[in-house]
Parts: sequence; C-alpha cells; structure tokens
Amino acid sequence: MKSFFTLILFAALTLAAHAAHFLPADAIDVAKLLPPPPARDSLVQQSELSVLFALQQNRTPEQIKRALHIQEENLFTFTGEVVGPWFTPQNLPKTAALFKEAGDDFYAINRASKALWNRSRPPFVDPRIKPAVEFSDSPSYPSGHGIQCSMWAVLLSELFPEYKTALHARAADTRWYRLIAGAHYPTDVEAGRILGEAIANALLKDKNFRLRLEEARQEIAPFLQKKAA
Repeated sequence: MKSFFTLILFAALTLAAHAAHFLPADAIDVAKLLPPPPARDSLVQQSELSVLFALQQNRTPEQIKRALHIQEENLFTFTGEVVGPWFTPQNLPKTAALFKEAGDDFYAINRASKALWNRSRPPFVDPRIKPAVEFSDSPSYPSGHGIQCSMWAVLLSELFPEYKTALHARAADTRWYRLIAGAHYPTDVEAGRILGEAIANALLKDKNFRLRLEEARQEIAPFLQKKAA
C-alpha cells in the first residue's frame, strides 16, 4: 500500500509531466539506473552513519559556513566560483532561462526518484546526527543537491570546456559538503551524481535543448572574449 506521501508525490509528478520543457519525469528509468539504497538495518547503512558522525565530530566553523553556502547555492553562485563573477542572470538572461527550464525538468525527475525508495534522512534514523543546515523530511535518496550540481557540471562543461575539470571538482565539493552538513548519506550523493549526469546527457540529446544551448554559448562568448583580452 502506498504511503500518503508517495501518493501526493505521484499526483504532483503527473501534473509536472505535462509541463516538461525537455524531459518528462519518467524520461529516465531511475529504478534501472540506480541500485536501491542500503536497508535501514544493514551494516552498510550503519557504516554510513558512523562516517557522518565522525565528520560531525570534526566539523569546523569554516566547514559549517561552507555547508550553509552550499545549501543555498544556485546555478550562478555555483558557476561564478569557477568562471568568474560576471556569470550572472542579469548578464545572461537566455542562459538563465534555459537552465531554469532544465531545472524544472530536473525537479520533477528528482521527486519521482525520491518517491521510489522514500529513504529517511540520517537525523531521523540516528539521533547522534545533528545537521549543520536546515533540512526537510523529504526522502534522502538520491540527493537533490547531488543530482543538480552533477547535472550542472556536465551541461556547463559544454559551454566552458576549458573549465570542465574545475566544474566537476566544484560539483564534488557540493556533494562532499552535503555529508559534512549531515543531511545525506554517502550513497545518496553518489546516486545523485549518477542520476544528475544521466539527466544532463539526456538533455544534450534533445534537439531543442541543443539549439537553446547554442544561443547560450553565443550570449556568453562576448564575456569570455573580454576576459581573455
């Protein structure tokens, strides 16, 4: 029998599927792509909780500050750290619009994937875990931040191939700080990486998305030229 939470998610996803810009919520077979998360009473999950508790015990004020920043990150704060402060929605309205639409599709897929397993977040399983950030009672697996940053890294690498390594490192930083924050298990963020990269690759196969991406590339070009001058 489905939980009330799952039924609500299913209803929301049914509506979201009709509003997809590039990818419907069922565009990726998430159950085939990702393994199920470790069982609640498994040794693997207990080991993951031990890792999170150890990170918590050694958490510094600087790490907490970074975790709070990661919690609220968006495309422009994420990318600006790598390519420069000129990367703003004011400078790049077409780019902002494209990634907003891709983000809408990501969000629907994210909710669908979480509903599959409905994994409880670490603080609800182990009272020792004290998150450094605010968190909801939404399912933990896969990590939404992990999906989003990984999707960004792949798509932005198409626009900034010279920054590919740095963009993927920045995404890894997001995933790491979700562990330091105590908001996710290691398997959550790894599943997020896999799904985020799959979403990005599916978007890159969409003809309309590729056309819009080329418009974004042309919008960005003058800023790159100015930076190189």
